[in-house]
Amino acid sequence: MAAAPKPEEISHPPMDQLQGLEYCIDSNPSWGEAIALGFQHYILALGTAVMIPSFLVPLMGGNDRFLNTMRAIQGALIVASSVQIILGYSQLWAICSRFFSPLGMVPVISLVGFGLLDRGFPVYLKHFQTKQIPVLERFALLISVTVIWAYAHLLTASGAYKHRPELTQRNCRTDKANLISSAPWIKIPYPLQWGAPTFDAGHAFGMMSAVLVSLIESTGAYKAASRLASATPPPAHVLSRGIGWQGNSEHYLHQYLSQYLQLFIALCSVLLVRILLLFVIYAFSFLVCLFPLFDCLSLFPASVGLSFLQFTNMNSMRNLFITGVSLFLGLSIPEYFREYTSASLHGPAHTRAGWFNDFLNTIFMSSPTVALIVAVFLDNTLDYKDSARDRGMPWWVKFRTFKGDSRNEEFYTLPFNLNRFFPPS
Repeated sequence: MAAAPKPEEISHPPMDQLQGLEYCIDSNPSWGEAIALGFQHYILALGTAVMIPSFLVPLMGGNDRFLNTMRAIQGALIVASSVQIILGYSQLWAICSRFFSPLGMVPVISLVGFGLLDRGFPVYLKHFQTKQIPVLERFALLISVTVIWAYAHLLTASGAYKHRPELTQRNCRTDKANLISSAPWIKIPYPLQWGAPTFDAGHAFGMMSAVLVSLIESTGAYKAASRLASATPPPAHVLSRGIGWQGNSEHYLHQYLSQYLQLFIALCSVLLVRILLLFVIYAFSFLVCLFPLFDCLSLFPASVGLSFLQFTNMNSMRNLFITGVSLFLGLSIPEYFREYTSASLHGPAHTRAGWFNDFLNTIFMSSPTVALIVAVFLDNTLDYKDSARDRGMPWWVKFRTFKGDSRNEEFYTLPFNLNRFFPPS
């Protein structure tokens, strides 16, 4: 009869920091690799910066309608970002974070990644390395874009699109966009190019809902990023400070929004992004799936969120119920809102008050936001007085304050003595 396994052989002790990471928050990669990774991050951000105006600008119409829309967006961003600045710098979001626990953060962080589940695919060739560098894992985006563009250029040169519809040719051919040749080499944006911003309560409330969603999703992203950087969870005041800075960037962005979008479009081809999306889904998916393109976008944040369960008692029916319900509702409610909107061309909230409709529909289309509402509410109302240990609070409480853990100073002290303007609380 085999001897019974020892407890340490069948369980793993909780760990504050992830192990096996080649780079952490204090690491300094070589200049060449840092430039390549930075350029890859730029391409990734470029996708969002190009796709959004590509879809929205045609819907905004031309001439006067376009100008009026841009002014309305600027005014709404000013108001909404002001709310985020207040929540961040006043430490109100830090106070709200006192109701968070490892159990409550699991669905929020996980759904930041699971929100891309319909765009992900399996990971292959992860261990293909050159000079001990996992090339396909670390530079997947650059490789994918390069290979897909080369494939699209081959199809263009071979005449595969000659008799295709105009829309297909514009999206797929590599010689149709003419963005680089038709754009000025240098264009300096300046404030209020489209005129003074206009303020409307309905537009402002709609933008506030988007800011609230961004605030919640950023909270989950900050928690995931800290763990992936092998750092400790950000203290409450650091989290709130980051939210305030995010509001500052949005507040500043209102003056340059349209100009920078125009600059992005002028300098970088929309074609790369469109071809990437088209061929990932269609003709080139069999090859692109060899590259782990969505590793950093969905796989790691989702799994990092689940890793917070190690600090909780998952033999507790209470914890199992909260985790299951929040994950289920965080996925199903936004999916219902999206399907309803797609079928009816308006959201489930459809009253005469447009601002109210925009607010509710935006909130409930965000999986992390729904998960936060459900998880934090249940976690702080369902037998919470006798469940502090099961919720992971003994581990979590030391990271609430800046001086609660000695490593916080190493990870979150600002350079150039900027802490005097943002003192730890």
